[in-house]
Amino acid sequence: MLLTAGPTYEPIDPVRFIGNHSTGKMGFALAECFAQHGAQVQVIAGPTHMQATHPAITVTAVTTADEMYAAVKELAPWADIWVFAAAVADYKPKVVSDRKIKKSGNALTIELVKNVDIAAALGKEKREDQFAVGFALETDNESSNAREKLQKKNLNMIVLNSLNDPGAGFKHDTNKITIIERDAATAFELKQKSQVAQDIVNLIWERLYA
Repeated sequence: MLLTAGPTYEPIDPVRFIGNHSTGKMGFALAECFAQHGAQVQVIAGPTHMQATHPAITVTAVTTADEMYAAVKELAPWADIWVFAAAVADYKPKVVSDRKIKKSGNALTIELVKNVDIAAALGKEKREDQFAVGFALETDNESSNAREKLQKKNLNMIVLNSLNDPGAGFKHDTNKITIIERDAATAFELKQKSQVAQDIVNLIWERLYA
């Protein structure tokens, strides 16, 4: 199976970047659970301090969304399960300076352009025998936004978590999720991310192999 984890960092100049607060904890917890279920796991990880311990996990380190997309695109045809757990930056600077931008004036304007939506791009190539899982971190209209992503990205399942829930989201060891499918929604209580990962993997296994 193929799994993305962590953030992406989009460079502004040699010392600055646009990023987010993702730690990679959820993605690596999922990788360990999949490996314990007997899967050979390929992790494409953005900048993170997390490390894999199971021998069935191979980690490819990347930095930017473009690098992550290139690595995922190469491996995706061979994987039975795709899990897009990375927090990929939506935008990147249109122009990256090759030298440090010096401080001058009271304002700095950086023009941004959209990054590739990795899950959506791969969804267009997904075969019937492949199972794709996305993640949605929302603050407003959580369920409707997640269902829209499920449809647009051709996912079989999407894991929704809300920043409105205490203890959920980035920088926590816990998470509170709802797993949304086309005809079902399964809500879970706040749990340790290792337990959340087990819930997700168990449901995927149930859908695929029950």
